[in-house]
Amino acid sequence: MKIENTEISRNAEFPGGDDAFTKEFLRMVHAYIDLRKYAVNGQFVFVFDVNTDGKIGNLDVLPKVKNSEMFIEDMDFAIRKVKKKWKPAIKDGNPVISKKVIKINFTSDHFDHGD
Repeated sequence: MKIENTEISRNAEFPGGDDAFTKEFLRMVHAYIDLRKYAVNGQFVFVFDVNTDGKIGNLDVLPKVKNSEMFIEDMDFAIRKVKKKWKPAIKDGNPVISKKVIKINFTSDHFDHGD
């Protein structure tokens, strides 16, 4: 019995690419989340699934920070506010759930609004 190798013929993609997603996501973060509650400075890795509908699920954020659970909940809330959907990965002609990894830099100038 021969097992076929199946390959993803298209990775999940956001309209405009990863940079467009990051920009829109950060806009939602700043609109809805008070980042001063968290010690976020530097690069964070966002790992999530893009499901067959182009929606995001199973978000994890690394490295862990103070109040990590609440931080991830807030990031999950902001990520769901991004209006455009992802195009799901395609494998053998069908949409499949796939993992996406995006690195986002949070620097103090992103959330220092001169308070």
